[in-house]
Amino acid sequence: MSRRSEAMSGQLGDADLRLLRIFRKVVECGGFSAAEVELNISRAAISMAMSDLETRLSLKLCQRGRSGFSLSNEGREVYEAATQLLAATEGFRTRVNGLHAWLKGELNIGITDNLVTMPEMHITHALSALKRHGPEVMINIRMIPPNEIERAVLDGRLHTGVIPTLKTLPGLEYRPLYEETSCLYCARGHALFREPAQGETLARGRPVGEEAIRQHDAVLPAYAQTPVIKALHEPLKAAASATDREGIAFLILSGSYLGYLPTHYAERWVRDGKMQAISPVAYSYVTYYSAITRKSRAPNLVLERYLKELDALRQAHCAH
Repeated sequence: MSRRSEAMSGQLGDADLRLLRIFRKVVECGGFSAAEVELNISRAAISMAMSDLETRLSLKLCQRGRSGFSLSNEGREVYEAATQLLAATEGFRTRVNGLHAWLKGELNIGITDNLVTMPEMHITHALSALKRHGPEVMINIRMIPPNEIERAVLDGRLHTGVIPTLKTLPGLEYRPLYEETSCLYCARGHALFREPAQGETLARGRPVGEEAIRQHDAVLPAYAQTPVIKALHEPLKAAASATDREGIAFLILSGSYLGYLPTHYAERWVRDGKMQAISPVAYSYVTYYSAITRKSRAPNLVLERYLKELDALRQAHCAH
């Protein structure tokens, strides 16, 4: 009696499950010889596994010998219990794998304005891949200033965000995402705008002296910038401000102001001959963007899949 009370003491482990799978297959095949082919292991290995299982259970499970293979009464009960256990284990694995294959839930993203025209469409492509993995995932995008995105990610209202990397906060993780070049622009109708001569192209901008630039009104950003970028704005004659790049574009297109815009954002107007870069070598800067997440975030398969897609796209881009 004491021998049986000690049977299967401790946790059921992977080794036990392996022995039970071998036992189940032996029973279903009607013996060791037939199971040898199904399991793709030797008869000696099967015999050893059966002996190990009987020792582990402290039960005689079957008779095997010249008279053939037959289950004991205990063996039949163990077979039924093993069948139920292994079915539940396989069902669990299938269900968990299904969670990865078909994601459900929400993804709340905060994005700084005017990034949709970036040539490297990492966000767009990552969202497309996420949608393929989880057709039922609800994606919610909020276009808000960087400081609001940081606060919302930190307090859990947003799962992730995309912001210019001006400073790093200790509670956030940063994934490098974009490098954005900005140049100084003027528009048709401005004194510094010059129509190209026959056969001439000014798509890449035209050289203008610093003194000429200082004499003309400029629109300055009313949002946070790095010290390097602020220094580039200092020589400009501040005559207007805007809280976002769209506001800056409005004022530049009025023909009355100079201002900095991302090259990818200004491209449509440059292409149409409505806007022109000024001395882009001297008057340009790079802004780095990162995808941010909270360091102490709760597990979230939807978010992790999105971040995995972002990482893969970024690595592929860097490789080229």
